[in-house]
Amino acid sequence: MTDPKPLNWKAKPGVGLNVVRRADGGMTLTFSDLSEATIREWHDFALEHLLGSDRLTRNLYDLRAVKDIPEKALRTAVEVNSDPSARNIRLAVVVANEKVAGAIRDIASLVLPETAAIKWHEAIENWQSDFRLGKPHLCDGHPQRHAR
Repeated sequence: MTDPKPLNWKAKPGVGLNVVRRADGGMTLTFSDLSEATIREWHDFALEHLLGSDRLTRNLYDLRAVKDIPEKALRTAVEVNSDPSARNIRLAVVVANEKVAGAIRDIASLVLPETAAIKWHEAIENWQSDFRLGKPHLCDGHPQRHAR
């Protein structure tokens, strides 16, 4: 078994993002807002981690505190998720409302098929269980061509 990659992240004042490395090597990213500062910090952090991506990683994005996804955040997410290194990421997103879920579906529809798959869950426990069991990932109720 390989050691988890270093996190290389520290909380910054005015940034609505918290990142922790889980025991399985994946990360949980919890967003409290999608301000300009938060989007910029996530963009830089995500691209830095993609640059050194050398193994499959399961990440959880917790957006339950986010009530709306601004256009800049959508464009940034499409850019980051279109990076070829994103193919090593298995991604789940937890949201609190249909408006945010719709925005995540929009992102998923705009990225390259080789990049991270997204699955919606109403409970984090379901996501963790599915990932441990290797169940196929679903996006908008349809199996992904690139299900992982």
